[in-house]
Amino acid sequence: MSALPTAKLDQLVARHAEIEAALSAGAEGDEYVRLGREFSDLTPVVEQVRALRAAERDLEGARELLAESQSDAEMRTLAEAEVERLEGRIAELTVAVRLALLPKDAMDERGVILEVRAGTGGDEAALFAGDLFRMYSRYAADKGWSVEVLSESEGTMGGYKEIVAAVHGRGAYARLKFESGVHRVQRVPATETSGRIHTSAATVAVLPEAEDVDVDINESDLRIDVYRAQGAGGQHVNKTESAVRITHLPTNTVVAVQDERSQHRNKARAMALLRARLLDDERQKKEAGRAAERKGQVGSGDRSERIRTYNFPQGRITDHRINLTLYKLDEVIAGTALDDIIDPLLTEHQAALMAAAEEA
Repeated sequence: MSALPTAKLDQLVARHAEIEAALSAGAEGDEYVRLGREFSDLTPVVEQVRALRAAERDLEGARELLAESQSDAEMRTLAEAEVERLEGRIAELTVAVRLALLPKDAMDERGVILEVRAGTGGDEAALFAGDLFRMYSRYAADKGWSVEVLSESEGTMGGYKEIVAAVHGRGAYARLKFESGVHRVQRVPATETSGRIHTSAATVAVLPEAEDVDVDINESDLRIDVYRAQGAGGQHVNKTESAVRITHLPTNTVVAVQDERSQHRNKARAMALLRARLLDDERQKKEAGRAAERKGQVGSGDRSERIRTYNFPQGRITDHRINLTLYKLDEVIAGTALDDIIDPLLTEHQAALMAAAEEA
């Protein structure tokens, strides 16, 4: 393993101190916000670097003490133990610094557009799509994020044929981006009288929320249609053309949102969804161009890939990308133990990035 880039670490520590001085000197307005964001991003890695260097100084002192205590058995034993402890500490901090230096996904701090669609399995697939959406909603609530439903199509027996929602919260994309793909469920449906286990599936797509500057959309490239919202909502649904459908003509990307009341709000939601899908299309094309480099890494965007199986009879959940199996399906589907899957996925992804950095 190559040595840490000392010069780069020195630059980061110096920049951190420079920003801290500027903030203390009274930077204002946009400059204060910009510097504050940079300071916040640098602080974790700088703290790790400082801790590493302090441990290295302590290790040097412990080794000197060990060399001086050859004639004192008790002191030598203590010094040897301290050297061993500090060597382990330095190894841990070195890994932490390497992780902190890995290139960040520019979208990680953003919220997401979450799309859950029933796949094979009919009514049972729609019920499972509802289970998945509730799992993500509860997980988001535990993280302090908010969930705003943009559009939904309910299943005949419950659940959803399709539901699209915005999850607003810093870091939502970093935690949820590996959820994209096909989720398979094995269980006895409520409608099954013979107790036979059925296999159904739902597809999840997680897109980073896009900002205006991310995607250049010309008004002339859009066709906007309004129509009467469908579904529950009383007389208002039948009398008001509040639903909005936007077609991006160059890519033939179509989004539709109905709020049942506000055409203006529906248009704003539809534009947010359109921007997210166009941005995701661009990112997918770039990722496809780096497919060879990504071989062996955890996927984050292939929605045709079966990523996870939820086996209810056995209480088992398996993530096929990292061969992880947990016997805590109830806690995961409730949203309370989803981190037990997400954390290993992130660790695997980081390990792949570190290996790639070592080879470069």
